[in-house]
Amino acid sequence: MKDEPIEIADAGLQPERTIFAWNRTMVSFLVVSAVFLRWLPHYGIGMILLISVSSSMALGILLSQRARYRRMALGVKHEKVQADVVAVLMTTLALCALGGYALFLVLGPN
Repeated sequence: MKDEPIEIADAGLQPERTIFAWNRTMVSFLVVSAVFLRWLPHYGIGMILLISVSSSMALGILLSQRARYRRMALGVKHEKVQADVVAVLMTTLALCALGGYALFLVLGPN
């Protein structure tokens, strides 16, 4: 019942486009994690925090995809689609924190 498919007639496939965008964001966080992993020998143990945050963001996106799709599909079906403001804000804050801390590690006193 809870996981039964939702039939929607959306010529633009809005839920699918949204999920693809979040998938690209998730892959971007994984790529950033790999870059930080590569920087580990050069910038030290401080990179572990960056790797953890970016990997956690990717995992969080992965785990929330089903609920996000369901919410979007129901929103389209009932013509009441709302933006996922919390997810966008969390992603933005994580990116700002990652960038700031990475700059601190790279440009900071060594």
